[in-house]
Formats: sequence, structure tokens, C-alpha cells
Amino acid sequence: MSKGRPDLLKKLAETEDRALSGDPKAAKKQHDEGKLTARERIAKLVDAGSFVEEFMLAETQCTDFGMAEKRLPTDGVVTGFGKMDGRPVYLFAQDRTVLAGTVGSAHAEKIAYVIQSARKLGVPLIGLYDSVGARIQEGLSVTTAIGKIFFENSISSGVIPQISAIMGPCIGVASYSPALTDFIIMVQGSSQMFITGPPVIKEVLGEDVTMEELGGAKVHSEVSGVADLTAKDDVECLALIRRLLGFVPSNWQASPPRTATGDDPERLVPALEKIVPSDMRKAYNVAQVIKAIVDEGDFLELKSKFARNLVIGLGRLDGYPAGFVANQPMFLAGSLDVDASDKASRFIRFCDAFNIPIITLMDVPGFFPGKQQEEKGIIRHGAKLLYAYAEATVPKITLVLRKGYGGAKQAMCTREMGADQLLVWPNVELAVMGGGGAVNVLYRREIEQSAEPEKTRQEKMEEYQRRFSGPFEALAKQFAHAVVDPQETRKRLIQSLAMLREKKEERPRKRHGVMPV
Repeated sequence: MSKGRPDLLKKLAETEDRALSGDPKAAKKQHDEGKLTARERIAKLVDAGSFVEEFMLAETQCTDFGMAEKRLPTDGVVTGFGKMDGRPVYLFAQDRTVLAGTVGSAHAEKIAYVIQSARKLGVPLIGLYDSVGARIQEGLSVTTAIGKIFFENSISSGVIPQISAIMGPCIGVASYSPALTDFIIMVQGSSQMFITGPPVIKEVLGEDVTMEELGGAKVHSEVSGVADLTAKDDVECLALIRRLLGFVPSNWQASPPRTATGDDPERLVPALEKIVPSDMRKAYNVAQVIKAIVDEGDFLELKSKFARNLVIGLGRLDGYPAGFVANQPMFLAGSLDVDASDKASRFIRFCDAFNIPIITLMDVPGFFPGKQQEEKGIIRHGAKLLYAYAEATVPKITLVLRKGYGGAKQAMCTREMGADQLLVWPNVELAVMGGGGAVNVLYRREIEQSAEPEKTRQEKMEEYQRRFSGPFEALAKQFAHAVVDPQETRKRLIQSLAMLREKKEERPRKRHGVMPV
């Protein structure tokens, strides 16, 4: 006799309870390591009571290597949808308490479904990674399913924002999934990303290396540039996801969410005069400039410890999100190198994909010179930055704080590179090269033949700067739209953004450009 509906409902409820309860010993291990479980992470991430789980009872279909006895509901990943600050999102959280969070075919199919659903519905995707890698017992079927994840990540790029949080191991081929998303957040001390693990490295290369040394948060936030943000623990990581999402729209057709900050759009910023020295040789922290300009000083800097000679991040002006790209004179004098070019160009393309205006703060002495940079391909990497700015059709405003020399000034978005507004502070220097170098070339013979070479050199330098590199030259030749009093910078940026808000600009029809990668 077949079971009645009450019996089936009872069995279903028992199975769901088993899935929700998980393995107490495995959960305790997570807690002992200072980590939350997958369901605890979701509960803290989304608005209370908003999460709706899908495919809770999915299980591996593999029976080889004793897998039939190891089957558990969810197959090691919790998937579904919910809300964050009232906004719909799709998300998944790998569950280390079930089969160590290993990625089997059912597990991977669930993740691919979540990405696909987020894209179809035009909502952000959030992925919480915590897995020791692919479930090798399932053979080729798992690699096929993982391939679906890569495909969905790739075709969803530029359609919806994709945010990845690495909250445990993310090992082997699976690490390419977060690498295909827009932002990666790592937890210090408990998250690692790498393709090849320590045992294989030991066997092949004879090197002893720990998981943390190989792919911890420090490595990827400071050396490789893979991570955009780091957090001290799970709770801070989840808070960073919510904060980051507050700056970006739900999809490529939506506008970034405006937030009422209460910061007066007419507010003057006299502190900028003190932050930025007029002496071109003196360094300062450009992040302080950005914080002084944006609403309530709220600036979310990305990749802050990677390519530190350039600052990128998100802030608000009159409540509207904007992306900032700025030379950082505290490191390499703010010059552009291979890593800085990569860092900026990817961020610019993200902003352009999701309707976020780009504000560039220029104070650049040039591309960083040297044999090492040439060997690493500064020509190719620097070209990415030029390409990214030229390709972008969102509002683009460039403000020159002190100087812009050579091709590096074009790489920081001049009018000919598509800047809708180019503003300068007083006392700027804009030239093919710095005054000292130019004078040495142009007046070499006069200086050498002078009775007082150093005096002559200084006079020629003052003459050159007066004639060719000051604000009047930039205005007379329409290189810049206007000179801005530093204390009025915030006000002028807000006025310009308001004027540009409905900007429409088309590019030539084509399949796609070929970016120099």
C-alpha cells in the first residue's frame, strides 16, 4: 500500500530537519576555528526571515567509492534567494559540515542554477565559498558541472554584479569561479585560494609551503591582487558584502542606488589646501582627499594594499555612488606601473558596466621607468588603461590636483580620452615632461655655455613652467574646462555629475573590441 499524504509530509519534514540540523560535530569544528556555518552566514547576510532555500534535498547520485552511504541533503551547498536592505539577491553558501563542502555534480549544478537565475531576474549574485575542492569520487561528471559554473559566471559578467566571499579553502579548479566575478573578499587567517596545493608543490618542486603562505588573504590582497577586500572574521566579511552592494545597482540596466546621507552638496572643503602640498615633490595621502570630498567621508577603497601607487574605490556625492581612480603620491610618487594599470582598468570597466560615474584625480609624474617594467610589459598593460577609459561611456570627470606629464596624463583620462569634464586646481603643471627634464633638453646648450649654469637653468625652468605647463596654458588651449578653487571641489564635482546624469554616448557597432590583455 502506498503511503498517504500525512506520512509523506512527515518524512519530508524529517528529511528537511536533518538538512537544517546538519552535523553537530562538524558545526562545532567550524565554531572552534572561529567560523560560522553556511546557514549562520546566510542568516547574518540577508534581511531577517527573507531567505528562501531551493533544492534543499538535492543529493549526489554517485554510488562509487562508498558514496551511496555518504549521501546527505543539500550536497554541501545551500542555495536560494533573499533580500539585502530590501533588495532581492540570489546566493549560495558552500557548507563544510556536509561532505567537507566538496564540489560534486549536484553541488555544482545548484550553483550554476543560482547564477543563471540571478542573471535572468537581474539581481545581484552573492557566493560564499568554503570547500576543500572537487569531489574526485564523481570523476568526469563533476568537472563538467564545474564547467557550467564557469560559463554562467562568464556570460553573467557585466549583466549583474557578482560578489564572492572566500570564507575557507577555495582550492584547485574551483578557484576560477570567484576569479570570474567582480569582487573577491577574503577572511584573514581562515581563507585560502590556490590552484595547486602544498603536497603537489612539495612533490614536483621540492618546496615546503603552507596553505596560508601559498594563497592566504595577505598574499592575494598585497601581492597577486586577486582579493579586493579583506576582513578579520566572518561577521566583518558579511558586513563588507552588504556595504559593497550598497554602492552598485542590481543589474546593468538599473541606476546605482541613491542614499540620503544628509551631507550638504554645497559644502566647502577648505581642508584640501592643507592635505595637498603645493610643492610637487612633497607626498600626501590621496585617500584623504577623496574622503574629504565624498559624503560623510564614506569611501570604500578596493585593493588598498596592492599596487599602492594608485587608489580605486567607491564613494557617494550628494547620495549618488561614484567610482574614484587616483594617483597615490605616497608610493612610487603616484606613477603608473604594470599592476596599477591592471588595477585601474578592471575597476573602470566595472563602473562602466554598471552605470557608475568615474571621477579621476590626476597627479601623475609619468609611467614608472626601468628595465623590469619594460620586461613585464608596461606598454601592453598601460594600454589597458587607455583602452578602458576610451571604452567607457558613463560620465567621466577628471580633476588635476598638481601635475600630469607625458602619456601618463592621457592614461588618467584627458579630454581627448573621453573626459566629459576636465578641471584643474591652480598651480598645476601639465606638459610632455616635467619642467626639469624639458629644460635640460630644450636649453642644454645655453645652460652649458652660461657663466652661471644653475641660475640660467632655474630661470629657464620658471619660464618653461609659466609658458607651457600652468593652468592658463591648459585653459587657453581648451585642454581643461575650468580652474577650480580646491575648497569648491566637492561642489563642482556634484554640479558636473548632475549635469551629466542623463549622458548618452554610443560607440561604433561591432562584436566587441580587442582589449590589450
